[in-house]
Amino acid sequence: MSFRGASTLADLRKAGVVTSQEISGAIDVYLRDPMAGPYRFDSGHSVDIAALVNATPAFGAVDRSGPQEKAFRTVLAAAVMSAHPTLL
Repeated sequence: MSFRGASTLADLRKAGVVTSQEISGAIDVYLRDPMAGPYRFDSGHSVDIAALVNATPAFGAVDRSGPQEKAFRTVLAAAVMSAHPTLL
């Protein structure tokens, strides 16, 4: 199976190219520092979560703190899984 630019992060996880732990780590890095830049996976794929959030108007309406933090993380994880990472 070839994974060039068209595969989603979910496709890569399903194929074992990236792990669930790596995806969770990418989300953790973004939540700690939204300006951290693209996250690079061991496979060489990368995803810019900040760019994804900035390009998705729905994120502007989601509270990121307090009791809503878990909801934000859930929405963020869904968006990240549907992202098309780049391969460097």
